[in-house]
Amino acid sequence: MAEQKPSITLYTAQTPNGTKISIALEELGLPYEVKKLDFSKNEQKEPWFLAINPNGRIPALTDTFSDGQKIRLFESGSIMQYLVNTYDKDNKISYPIGTREYYEMNNWLFFQNAGVGPMQGQANHFFRYAPEKIEYGINRYQNETRRLYRVLDTHLKETGNAYLVGDKCTIADIAHFGWLSASLWCGDRMAARPGVEKGRNVPDPDKMKELLKDPAKVEEYAEKSKKWVQAGMKDDAKKD
Repeated sequence: MAEQKPSITLYTAQTPNGTKISIALEELGLPYEVKKLDFSKNEQKEPWFLAINPNGRIPALTDTFSDGQKIRLFESGSIMQYLVNTYDKDNKISYPIGTREYYEMNNWLFFQNAGVGPMQGQANHFFRYAPEKIEYGINRYQNETRRLYRVLDTHLKETGNAYLVGDKCTIADIAHFGWLSASLWCGDRMAARPGVEKGRNVPDPDKMKELLKDPAKVEEYAEKSKKWVQAGMKDDAKKD
């Protein structure tokens, strides 16, 4: 069978979940096209995009599969597994399938997708975007995010690893990077990688660290985001 050549289009926005995939693509050195979605215009809910991701969320990715037909991929963890299983033959950001390290890598990949991402996302929502301040919701999700961060911190301290699994950056580390760096709790080891630096600025420059230095700009950004978040929720409620 001829080696599959990438024909990748990444559908994304400047979010922690979106930059997971652009970073992985850059780390693998794969060519790809970028289609930026504008949440303020609800582009992620348009029929053409729902045909790629029925859930109406980014990231999503299309590629030419080994049978010559287009394959659609959504959910960041699924996309990352596809990329390494299909293109990471030298295990640049993964471990060989079936090894102990491969399964440990997947432990932490799913830990991020099922834990850190959703919990921190809800913490962001209740603190920044909810139409009213609900202290229980804020405390619940902020505390759970802190607990998950402690799990990561304890694991790294106890193992002495440079990365989550051994001394190699994998998709497990990349999956966490966007979320942890947004909290300014991420160290320099990941940020110093050229692939991470390039990928985190797709499709727009990542200005989160600079933004967080100015409380007034943070509030302005949050207020602007709140409008499209609330509008999207109302639109979804009408459809249901």
